[in-house]
Amino acid sequence: MSDSPRWLTTTEERAWRGLLRMNDVLVNRTGRSLQGEFGLSGADYTVLAELTRAPGGRLRMVELSRTLAWEKSRLSHHLARMMKRGLVERTECADDRRGAYVTVTLQGREAITAAAPQHVADVRALFLDHLTPGQITLLAEISDLVLEKLSSDD
Repeated sequence: MSDSPRWLTTTEERAWRGLLRMNDVLVNRTGRSLQGEFGLSGADYTVLAELTRAPGGRLRMVELSRTLAWEKSRLSHHLARMMKRGLVERTECADDRRGAYVTVTLQGREAITAAAPQHVADVRALFLDHLTPGQITLLAEISDLVLEKLSSDD
Protein backbone atom coordinates (compact mmCIF):
# COMPACT_ATOMS: atom_id res chain seq x y z
CA MET A 1 0.00 0.00 0.00
CA SER A 2 1.35 3.44 -0.87
CA ASP A 3 1.18 6.43 1.37
CA SER A 4 -1.43 8.98 0.46
CA PRO A 5 -0.07 12.16 -1.10
CA ARG A 6 0.84 15.06 1.14
CA TRP A 7 -1.46 17.57 -0.56
CA LEU A 8 -0.50 21.21 -0.79
CA THR A 9 -2.05 23.65 1.62
CA THR A 10 -3.87 26.62 0.12
CA THR A 11 -0.84 28.83 0.78
CA GLU A 12 1.61 26.27 -0.60
CA GLU A 13 -0.46 25.87 -3.76
CA ARG A 14 -0.73 29.64 -4.15
CA ALA A 15 3.07 29.95 -3.78
CA TRP A 16 3.77 27.13 -6.27
CA ARG A 17 1.24 28.20 -8.89
CA GLY A 18 2.23 31.84 -8.45
CA LEU A 19 5.90 31.00 -9.00
CA LEU A 20 5.09 29.09 -12.20
CA ARG A 21 2.76 31.78 -13.53
CA MET A 22 5.16 34.60 -12.62
CA ASN A 23 8.00 32.80 -14.40
CA ASP A 24 5.90 32.29 -17.53
CA VAL A 25 4.75 35.91 -17.64
CA LEU A 26 8.24 37.32 -17.00
CA VAL A 27 9.88 35.05 -19.58
CA ASN A 28 7.23 35.92 -22.18
CA ARG A 29 7.35 39.67 -21.54
CA THR A 30 11.15 39.94 -21.53
CA GLY A 31 11.34 37.58 -24.52
CA ARG A 32 8.93 39.72 -26.55
CA SER A 33 11.03 42.79 -25.85
CA LEU A 34 14.26 41.04 -26.88
CA GLN A 35 12.69 39.57 -30.02
CA GLY A 36 10.96 42.77 -31.08
CA GLU A 37 13.89 45.12 -30.59
CA PHE A 38 16.94 42.93 -31.10
CA GLY A 39 15.87 39.78 -32.94
CA LEU A 40 16.92 37.57 -30.02
CA SER A 41 14.69 35.04 -28.31
CA GLY A 42 14.83 34.73 -24.56
CA ALA A 43 16.66 31.43 -25.05
CA ASP A 44 19.20 33.12 -27.36
CA TYR A 45 19.85 35.73 -24.70
CA THR A 46 20.26 33.10 -21.99
CA VAL A 47 22.80 31.13 -24.06
CA LEU A 48 24.74 34.27 -24.98
CA ALA A 49 24.74 35.47 -21.37
CA GLU A 50 26.23 32.19 -20.15
CA LEU A 51 28.85 32.13 -22.90
CA THR A 52 29.92 35.74 -22.37
CA ARG A 53 30.38 35.04 -18.63
CA ALA A 54 32.66 32.08 -19.38
CA PRO A 55 36.43 32.47 -19.78
CA GLY A 56 37.23 33.01 -23.45
CA GLY A 57 33.52 33.14 -24.28
CA ARG A 58 33.28 29.38 -24.59
CA LEU A 59 31.93 26.38 -22.72
CA ARG A 60 31.83 22.67 -23.31
CA MET A 61 28.39 21.69 -24.59
CA VAL A 62 27.88 19.43 -21.57
CA GLU A 63 28.67 22.33 -19.21
CA LEU A 64 26.29 24.66 -21.04
CA SER A 65 23.58 22.02 -20.98
CA ARG A 66 24.05 21.51 -17.25
CA THR A 67 24.13 25.25 -16.50
CA LEU A 68 20.95 25.91 -18.46
CA ALA A 69 19.28 22.70 -17.24
CA TRP A 70 18.39 21.89 -20.86
CA GLU A 71 18.27 18.45 -22.43
CA LYS A 72 21.11 17.81 -24.87
CA SER A 73 18.74 17.60 -27.84
CA ARG A 74 17.11 20.95 -27.01
CA LEU A 75 20.52 22.58 -26.70
CA SER A 76 21.78 21.05 -29.96
CA HIS A 77 18.74 22.21 -31.91
CA HIS A 78 18.84 25.68 -30.44
CA LEU A 79 22.58 26.06 -31.04
CA ALA A 80 22.12 24.95 -34.67
CA ARG A 81 19.66 27.83 -35.16
CA MET A 82 22.02 30.27 -33.45
CA MET A 83 24.96 29.06 -35.60
CA LYS A 84 22.96 29.72 -38.77
CA ARG A 85 22.52 33.30 -37.57
CA GLY A 86 26.24 33.64 -36.77
CA LEU A 87 25.78 34.13 -33.00
CA VAL A 88 27.79 31.10 -31.86
CA GLU A 89 30.14 28.53 -33.31
CA ARG A 90 30.84 24.96 -32.39
CA THR A 91 34.32 23.49 -32.31
CA GLU A 92 35.43 19.98 -31.58
CA CYS A 93 37.35 19.33 -28.40
CA ALA A 94 40.91 18.33 -29.32
CA ASP A 95 41.46 16.14 -26.25
CA ASP A 96 38.01 14.48 -26.28
CA ARG A 97 36.56 13.53 -29.66
CA ARG A 98 33.08 13.12 -28.16
CA GLY A 99 33.10 16.62 -26.67
CA ALA A 100 32.57 19.97 -28.30
CA TYR A 101 32.86 23.61 -27.35
CA VAL A 102 30.35 26.35 -28.02
CA THR A 103 31.89 29.79 -28.47
CA VAL A 104 30.19 33.14 -28.75
CA THR A 105 31.11 34.93 -31.99
CA LEU A 106 31.81 38.62 -32.44
CA GLN A 107 28.29 38.95 -33.86
CA GLY A 108 26.91 37.19 -30.78
CA ARG A 109 28.83 39.53 -28.46
CA GLU A 110 27.54 42.53 -30.36
CA ALA A 111 23.98 41.21 -30.15
CA ILE A 112 24.04 40.69 -26.38
CA THR A 113 25.86 43.97 -25.80
CA ALA A 114 23.12 45.78 -27.70
CA ALA A 115 20.29 43.90 -25.95
CA ALA A 116 21.62 43.85 -22.37
CA PRO A 117 20.65 47.40 -21.34
CA GLN A 118 17.05 46.88 -22.46
CA HIS A 119 16.91 43.44 -20.87
CA VAL A 120 18.14 44.81 -17.53
CA ALA A 121 15.63 47.67 -17.76
CA ASP A 122 12.84 45.12 -18.41
CA VAL A 123 13.94 42.93 -15.48
CA ARG A 124 13.89 45.98 -13.22
CA ALA A 125 10.56 47.33 -14.47
CA LEU A 126 8.73 44.00 -14.60
CA PHE A 127 10.19 42.37 -11.51
CA LEU A 128 12.77 43.98 -9.22
CA ASP A 129 11.12 47.40 -8.88
CA HIS A 130 8.08 45.71 -7.27
CA LEU A 131 10.13 44.19 -4.45
CA THR A 132 11.93 45.58 -1.42
CA PRO A 133 15.68 44.98 -1.07
CA GLY A 134 14.89 42.50 1.73
CA GLN A 135 12.47 40.57 -0.49
CA ILE A 136 15.08 40.41 -3.26
CA THR A 137 17.68 39.08 -0.80
CA LEU A 138 15.21 36.51 0.56
CA LEU A 139 14.24 35.38 -2.94
CA ALA A 140 17.92 35.01 -3.87
CA GLU A 141 18.50 32.89 -0.75
CA ILE A 142 15.43 30.74 -1.47
CA SER A 143 16.50 30.23 -5.08
CA ASP A 144 20.05 29.30 -4.06
CA LEU A 145 18.79 26.81 -1.48
CA VAL A 146 16.31 25.07 -3.77
CA LEU A 147 18.75 24.93 -6.69
CA GLU A 148 21.49 23.59 -4.43
CA LYS A 149 19.18 20.83 -3.15
CA LEU A 150 18.11 19.96 -6.68
CA SER A 151 21.67 19.84 -8.00
CA SER A 152 22.70 17.49 -5.20
CA ASP A 153 19.96 15.09 -6.36
CA ASP A 154 21.60 14.70 -9.81
